[in-house]
Amino acid sequence: MTEYDPRLVAPTCLYLASKAEESTVQARLLVFYIKKLYADEKYRYEIKDILEMEMKVLEALNYYLVVYHPYRSLSPLLQDAGLNDLNMTQLTWGLVNDTYKMDLILVHPPHLIALACIYIASVLRDKDTTAWFEELRVDMNVAMTLAKHLEDKINDHRRPFCKSTHILTSPPTPLAVPPPFAPDVVLSIYLVKNISMEILDFYESHRMFTEERINAALQKLTLRP
Repeated sequence: MTEYDPRLVAPTCLYLASKAEESTVQARLLVFYIKKLYADEKYRYEIKDILEMEMKVLEALNYYLVVYHPYRSLSPLLQDAGLNDLNMTQLTWGLVNDTYKMDLILVHPPHLIALACIYIASVLRDKDTTAWFEELRVDMNVAMTLAKHLEDKINDHRRPFCKSTHILTSPPTPLAVPPPFAPDVVLSIYLVKNISMEILDFYESHRMFTEERINAALQKLTLRP
């Protein structure tokens, strides 16, 4: 799909996704609001262009539109951890929402994304999840190291919504390389760590890349032969 104009592919994907999720947005409304949004530019694409591109996107996806979302795992995991109060639910739900601005859902299983969001939220809200991870039979040296990494990352970023507090009472054991045949649940915590870092890095990148820089990059892409 790299040979096509992203300003056509992006709204087409939005149009197709809205149909797949049974929240259909009419193509004519999509074109109308795009032209309204980019009133200072000449947006040359019309309804027929979106409909034609829809078929190309479907072919690229091999007509497979089934997507499993982290929300399905989020609620039972929060309930199981005893973190299903309104504050934690809203925070983790918001974090999951933000992951859809990244490619995580295309790379990682949805339940691991949900776990990563729960872990970040527990750090931000100073919730002790040690016992819960012990019940999951996760290596707590790994889990505590993850918490320390997250705390350091949050302090580095200094986000307005992050009022980080110290969540560890003792220095964690240095992170060891997981054994090649470790149980899946232990390997999963390493993935949770990596996903958590990707989410936090996204917030930093989102602050750095302004709308002007993104529009300039898109303009350069359209000029490529």
